[in-house]
Amino acid sequence: MTAREVTDSMRVAPNVVYVISPNASMSIAGDALLLGPREATHGMHMPVDTFMRALAQQKRNRAVGVILSGTGSDGTLGMAEILAQGGVTLAQDESSAKYSAMPRSAIVAGCVDYVLPPSGIASELARIAAYPYVSHELHAEPAESSEHRGSELSTIFQILRTSSGVDFTHYRQTTILRRIRRRMVVHKIDELHQYVRFLPENPVEIKALYQDILISVASFFRDPSVFEVLQSSVFPAIVKPRPRQQSIRIWTPGCASGEETYSVAIALLEFLGDSASQIPIQLFGTDVSELSIARARSGVYPRNISSDLFPARLRRFFTEVEGGYRVSRNLRDLCIFAQHNVLKDPPFSQMDLICCRNVLIYVEPILQSRVLSLFHYALRPHGFLTLGTSEGLGNSTSLFATEDRAHKIFSKKSTASRQPGSFSMHSLADPADRAPVRVPIKAPDPDWSYGEAQKEFDRRLLSQYSPATVFVNEDLEIVHTRGNVDRYLKIAPGRASLGILKMAREGRVVELRNSINRAKKENAPIGKKNIQIRHQEGELGTADSTEFLRLVSFDVIPVTLGNHAETYFMIVFQESPAAPAKILTSRAAPRPPETRVVSQRIAKLEQEIASTKEYLQSVIETLEATNEELQSANEEILSSNEELQSTNEEMETAKEELQSTNEELTTVNDELRSRNAEMTQVNDDLINLLSSTDIAVIMIGSDLSIRRFTPKAQKFLGLIPTDIGRPISNINPTIEISRLQSMILQVMADFLPLERELTDRNGIHYQLKILPYRTIDNKIDGAVITIVDIAAVHPKSAGG
Repeated sequence: MTAREVTDSMRVAPNVVYVISPNASMSIAGDALLLGPREATHGMHMPVDTFMRALAQQKRNRAVGVILSGTGSDGTLGMAEILAQGGVTLAQDESSAKYSAMPRSAIVAGCVDYVLPPSGIASELARIAAYPYVSHELHAEPAESSEHRGSELSTIFQILRTSSGVDFTHYRQTTILRRIRRRMVVHKIDELHQYVRFLPENPVEIKALYQDILISVASFFRDPSVFEVLQSSVFPAIVKPRPRQQSIRIWTPGCASGEETYSVAIALLEFLGDSASQIPIQLFGTDVSELSIARARSGVYPRNISSDLFPARLRRFFTEVEGGYRVSRNLRDLCIFAQHNVLKDPPFSQMDLICCRNVLIYVEPILQSRVLSLFHYALRPHGFLTLGTSEGLGNSTSLFATEDRAHKIFSKKSTASRQPGSFSMHSLADPADRAPVRVPIKAPDPDWSYGEAQKEFDRRLLSQYSPATVFVNEDLEIVHTRGNVDRYLKIAPGRASLGILKMAREGRVVELRNSINRAKKENAPIGKKNIQIRHQEGELGTADSTEFLRLVSFDVIPVTLGNHAETYFMIVFQESPAAPAKILTSRAAPRPPETRVVSQRIAKLEQEIASTKEYLQSVIETLEATNEELQSANEEILSSNEELQSTNEEMETAKEELQSTNEELTTVNDELRSRNAEMTQVNDDLINLLSSTDIAVIMIGSDLSIRRFTPKAQKFLGLIPTDIGRPISNINPTIEISRLQSMILQVMADFLPLERELTDRNGIHYQLKILPYRTIDNKIDGAVITIVDIAAVHPKSAGG
């Protein structure tokens, strides 16, 4: 293969080895290699990481990363980026590598698919290059039919759900398919149906696929401008109105290996400055991957993070350990990490800030809406939500107001209605079907009752009647009509109403009311025959208007709809067979002659009729007033029911808050259990170390009391187990050590080790060394005394 030194904009060709130019930084755009001056970084220069990250972003699933022999940890973060984008990664095995640090760093980080000798890597590269997943863009790859592929994906989802408890049904299928294809490349499987058969037979591969789907790219201060906005706008808004004893609570769902959580914590501590110690702070980092949470809890990261952190941040918040950096104790104590599925587990509550970046892009809109609704519940009034650069609110714009559109920072709308939530500690088969249903106070859904009423009405109408018919409910409100009802009903003057009694034409109100009441009381059909009503033709008040007396019959039939408690009434109108009799012709026509007695009798009867009508009208008005009072009382009862319903909703809210608190306590308990296990292991290691060492070691506290000592120290200094906790000045060692107490105080004051030679009564020489006792936060909290037998260490020189 030809080897070439890269020049700017050089096109990539097959079977060529490209060597980066000195003092340069290289990336790739399309098929061209781009050179730039070596950038000033906060830490070590990592050219492999820089190029691999660019390669992953450009080529996605077509990227292949290989780490060969080399020192340091350059390339680890780049390999992780390639893996996250769906590419394939290989590393040289340590036995064949002259310098194994680089491949070992990538292997330990869990971002290597193949660990092989160089010859094996060459064979795999040749095979992978011919595989369609890598040789073509994913969207151009020949695929099975959508129906067939959907069935196979459903089978894979079921296997994963059974194994891990996580349902990937509503995750982005393109992302899931890319991960599955990647695993197929690793196992040399060409067809999806073959992989479906392969999974159940290989439980290890099920776990590997699960971790592959959950893999995400994480780094410290990813998109630094977002953290600048948090410090300049969001944190001041959170701190300013906060009550003195109220803690600042921040949640980072999908925290992966913890970089996002620690970054937010660092930014907050920098913003608070000296006042940080006076304000309670809680940061919750959650992720569905147990492996990621374990890495976040350990807080150990490779040296490559120095390129993402300012030197001042690295010194203040990290401690250098073998192979990388560990977060400082004060930073670690602020953060609580727990395994948590935001799609099914109860959310946390009373949060000031939720930082959920690049999580929603992996799920479909149905789950995005659910998650945003839960975030709205979890936030305090006017709390803040930060999303990724490629994410948005979708259909949840009514829940959040935009604070910074460019950096996707939103605030909770305090005026938004409370979102219904049903939190469960169990898995949700379908998030959509978990929405709680509010039970109506009085009637069922009107759309449902109307449809059922119409079906029953049509059935009875077609089987028995065909004339004008009205369907009313118990409140005598018209629900439905059929046929021409204009001859029997009309819109009454005043406020519009669908009440049958208000719309009935003159002459039918009393009869209708009485008939409906009887039908309701007796629960049987009631009929009325030949009811006289007035009907006017022509324009009222003109010479051409004519009034008729018409005979009308009607039946009132009670109807019950299945198990429905409310009774409806079907009112059927029919014209009597007799023709309408004209009682009054045109007002211009002359009256026929009448005798005086007859005229007086008619006038008297008309007067009595008018009085009777007035009385009846008064009775009707009284009844209507009574009904209005009853209606008012009913409305008060409904109002009381509404208050009870509101109280019930408040109790549901309190229940949800208790569930959230329980989730938080569970999280804290998991964190404490994890820390307790770590402390137990560290304590066991320390006890075994002290027991096995052949050196006299004594650990002294800042108050000069004895904390621990090795068995050798018991022999040299005559110590017993009950001496732990006693001041060193109260001990009478078998070896005379002058000015021991003053030397210890000097070491604790100067922070510098001190060495002396001692001689016991038998003439044996010892070396005394006193070192300052440093805590993990680099504070002096006592001293460590070691006494070594020089003759045992240098026998020849001692013998001479």
